[in-house]
Amino acid sequence: MALFASSVLPLSLLKSNSDPYRLFSTKKGFNLGFQKLKTRRLHRTKVVVHFAMFSENLLIGDLIATTLSGGIALSILRFWEETAKRGVFDQKTNRKLVHISIGLVFMLCWPMFSSGQQGAILAAFIPGLNIIKMFLLGLGIWKDDATVKSMSRFGDHRELLKGPLYYALSITCACAIYWRYSPISIGLICNLCAGDGIADIVGRRFGKQKLPYNKNKSFAGSIAMAAAGLLASIGFLHYFSLFGYIQVNSKTVLGFLFMSLAAALVESHPLSSELDDNLTVPLTSVLVGSLVL
Repeated sequence: MALFASSVLPLSLLKSNSDPYRLFSTKKGFNLGFQKLKTRRLHRTKVVVHFAMFSENLLIGDLIATTLSGGIALSILRFWEETAKRGVFDQKTNRKLVHISIGLVFMLCWPMFSSGQQGAILAAFIPGLNIIKMFLLGLGIWKDDATVKSMSRFGDHRELLKGPLYYALSITCACAIYWRYSPISIGLICNLCAGDGIADIVGRRFGKQKLPYNKNKSFAGSIAMAAAGLLASIGFLHYFSLFGYIQVNSKTVLGFLFMSLAAALVESHPLSSELDDNLTVPLTSVLVGSLVL
């Protein structure tokens, strides 16, 4: 997923007393506020930088954003397919690098879309297409050895009907249902991508001390998962707060902590391996997030 900043041109820098957690949208176009703004608590002067998005028409702008985001996603996948084909990393590491990067880089693209349900649905269309792709590849209808090798554990195309399919489905639902205004979507994707991905890499390298209830999991991997999921969630919380989509506060950070700890605990359970952690981790994140956030 390539950088999109070059497509967004700053038009003006001006002071504003408007609500810092609101998108700036007009009939003529779509503006996002990068803001150092006044909150009700701090009563500070805000500075707003307005950005003209891709088109004066919101639908056309969203379609352009969809094309760009899809192109970015495709380039990331192609990159990891090439590394898998050339044997740059071992297959397990390459698969986890795909796992970590795709969802997080896709989430970086969310500010390109408009604020309403239209933007959420068109953004969700990108991982939604990947659901179809996983079905076709997993059933053997579509042949793509590079993709199968980069996403499967043992090179069997039928594996794509489990973990990779659940992965695409989880990100699609997080995008379409919760979108960029909910910390649940942030926590879900960060625990699934950063948390679960880092857990495997760290666990295989440093996980000599195994968990007493699961000899296939280690203390190092579980700790790494909770830490990576939490740090990534906090990072994206601050990222989206720059656009005014969500507020940074201690309650949300604490909620992320509970989500990451719960996701790491569930991922370490033997049942999670049987069902697939690409399914259990998102479900746990949604359940705990709904309770604490």
